[in-house]
Amino acid sequence: MSSSATPSFSPLAKPAPPGPDDREPLVQLPESPAWSASPPRLLIIGAGSRGRAYARATRTSSNGIVCAVAEPDDYKRTEFVRTLLGNPGAAAEVLPAEGSVFKDWREFIVYEEARRARVLAGDKDVPPGVDAAFVCVLDEMHREVVLALTKLGGLHIMCEKPLATRLQDCVDLYEALRDNKSEKGEQLVFSIGHVMRYSPHNVLLRKLLLEDRVIGDILSVVHTEPVGFWHFTHSYVRGNWRREDKTAPSLLTKSCHDIDVLMWLLCSPPSYSERDVEPPHLPSTVSSVGSLQYFKKSRKPVAAGGATNCLTCPMESSCKYSAKRIYVGKELAGLGSGNTHWPVSIVLPDIESYGEDDKAKEALLSELALDYDATVPDDQVAKRNWFGRCVYEADNDVCDEQVVTITWDEDPLPSSRPTQDAELAGLADPMKGRGSKTATFHMVAQTSRICDRYTNLYGVDGEVFADSTTVTVQDFRTGKTTTHRPRLESLGHGGGDAGLTRQFVLAVDKVKNHGWSTQKAQKELVGCTLDEVIRSHAMVFCAEEARKGKKVVDWPQWWAKEVERKLGPN
Repeated sequence: MSSSATPSFSPLAKPAPPGPDDREPLVQLPESPAWSASPPRLLIIGAGSRGRAYARATRTSSNGIVCAVAEPDDYKRTEFVRTLLGNPGAAAEVLPAEGSVFKDWREFIVYEEARRARVLAGDKDVPPGVDAAFVCVLDEMHREVVLALTKLGGLHIMCEKPLATRLQDCVDLYEALRDNKSEKGEQLVFSIGHVMRYSPHNVLLRKLLLEDRVIGDILSVVHTEPVGFWHFTHSYVRGNWRREDKTAPSLLTKSCHDIDVLMWLLCSPPSYSERDVEPPHLPSTVSSVGSLQYFKKSRKPVAAGGATNCLTCPMESSCKYSAKRIYVGKELAGLGSGNTHWPVSIVLPDIESYGEDDKAKEALLSELALDYDATVPDDQVAKRNWFGRCVYEADNDVCDEQVVTITWDEDPLPSSRPTQDAELAGLADPMKGRGSKTATFHMVAQTSRICDRYTNLYGVDGEVFADSTTVTVQDFRTGKTTTHRPRLESLGHGGGDAGLTRQFVLAVDKVKNHGWSTQKAQKELVGCTLDEVIRSHAMVFCAEEARKGKKVVDWPQWWAKEVERKLGPN
């Protein structure tokens, strides 16, 4: 791909050559875009698992350079600098002696303000700044970091999902990002970490449904997110996202991906272009049921007695949630299987620094042995993770099972009403995707699958079953069944990490080097508008209100009250 080419948002343009693995040549794995004379310069704020994932994707799949990192943890920051800072593909890039490593995002803000002041003062040899930032800090920190970046101004921003942990914070960020303008007065590029939009699998699924219309109008969707029995305990019973008061409901922290994909398929316009003005097909009602069903003291096995930590529990060896089994053993993804990455590295971030297996195991067991009792104040318990804690004795309160139902009423566009001649010709399509429909989402913890989602879609002309590797279409009109097997670009969210990174960096590149407007880059390359971001997040909060109130919520009324009335003038 030349630097002057205009790549499509969809990577479906050309067929790939047949491969030996029986996967259909339906999706060509995109090549990294060619280097521009002045490649996009990127800052990673937060060198945890997501920050490293986007940095790796930048190296392998984009034409940008990770030239700066802000991370408070000394080990994470040092390892990031050693392994991910800079880009060997950009031969002309020389990292500045200053401006590349920061202890936190605040230090970067102070430095960048001073750097810009030096430029305005006419100082010579001022290091170049960055063009964009990836915000990969804890969810509850997103608001202050993104607001600080928009106040600084001049940077394109990608924020890991969710946008924020409270609805009002999402509204505040929407306004700030809407007002984050370039020198030309254009809204700067923004992307959210909804990586599921960018996997070859989901890009193909959307193309088949909305462009090729393989099953005609969609009538209903049933989508399941199986979290995984031990994965749920890692993140939502023992880990960062276990308490709603400290983070957010699990529907937001885990499943905002899935709600967004449903809105992308059923609400967003079929195509994205700078000239596209088709309004979204907005939902009518929202309802939800769910609770913390299992991971609580009332479910604790009698044989466990009074133990509160796996390492002192009499039934540890037979418990499927044993911390030793999950993090130390060979059976799942523990250290004994040779794994030193997630989830082991979440328990002990510097696990690789211990070298010998015995020393690493000893350090890991020492971390898992940490526990608390009734004398430890709740605020101290909430400050850290307790990966050795009994899953029936933890301080978690988020749902481990939830169902959300969204409905749409008929809302055809005036231009879509067929003429009499079209009706006579049998070509009438009065709804064009804007007919009545229903989406049901199910998040479930107790599964052997780990985030291996699957979806049934029912249309007027056929049905589709999609899992993480295949899309099977049954056509009622012809009786034919076709199974598509799109190729994976990478393992990170089925290629979604690479896809999102490539499209965001390419959008920044097109604005910086090739004269594109930010609106064109936002729609045609990022393929997600700021309005879609606030809408899908608001849907999560609406569903939570419905669940807690045991009611069916009128979406238009709720949106007008909870979002529109809180927005300032545009």
